[in-house]
Amino acid sequence: MSENNVSQTIHEKLAAIIAATESGERLPSEPKLAEEIGVSRATLREAMRTFEIKGMLCRKQGVGTFVIHPSLVFDSGLENLRSLETLAEKIGLSISLGAVDVETVAASGDVAENLGLEPEDEVIQVSRVILAEGRPVAFLVDILPRDALPGGILSPGVLTDQFTGSVLDMLIRRNDPPLASSRCDINAVAAPKNVAQALNIQSRDPLLRFVSLLFTEQGEAIDYSYSYFLPGYFHFHIVRRIGNGI
Repeated sequence: MSENNVSQTIHEKLAAIIAATESGERLPSEPKLAEEIGVSRATLREAMRTFEIKGMLCRKQGVGTFVIHPSLVFDSGLENLRSLETLAEKIGLSISLGAVDVETVAASGDVAENLGLEPEDEVIQVSRVILAEGRPVAFLVDILPRDALPGGILSPGVLTDQFTGSVLDMLIRRNDPPLASSRCDINAVAAPKNVAQALNIQSRDPLLRFVSLLFTEQGEAIDYSYSYFLPGYFHFHIVRRIGNGI
């Protein structure tokens, strides 16, 4: 049997065990599970990582590995810009705000260039974790000019109840200046160490990353953001039209 076929068989056996286990239940210990499937513990761990990335397993250090069957996933087209909060409300999924960090930092080269600032100008950086069904599923970072959100709603050391996790929704509600469009680059990346820690996954596990620039009606960039998504909880798609032109 080829190496690919062996790997597929292992994944099929593990998938069957996960499917037969109730959400929230703990899997057998690694030695017992490896013996049941007929593989080494190292091979088992590698297979389990695939299911962790998909959001189907959650490993708790010193406790064990637990099965997760997401009741709902974020399924959205990319034609219209919507916050995670709006998408969650649409599908009836309860999400919450995890760890939040708001700080003033100096604009790095790419931040300054994209936001039309001078290098080392101060910007507000808002980093936070989004939880779905109690599990970290997204790590979001928004970087804005200091005057983008006046009034102390988002200031270093200050977090009012007006902030529920979405910088986009705050900007839309404020509507000063009115927003017009967003450019977004999408790619798969290996999880940076800080993001992996925030999402309880391993460094260099694959994540879906959106790098976005939000523009006002005057064409000025007001928000530069990085969004990291756990693949198992997000299904994005786009509607494409047939065209004859180039």
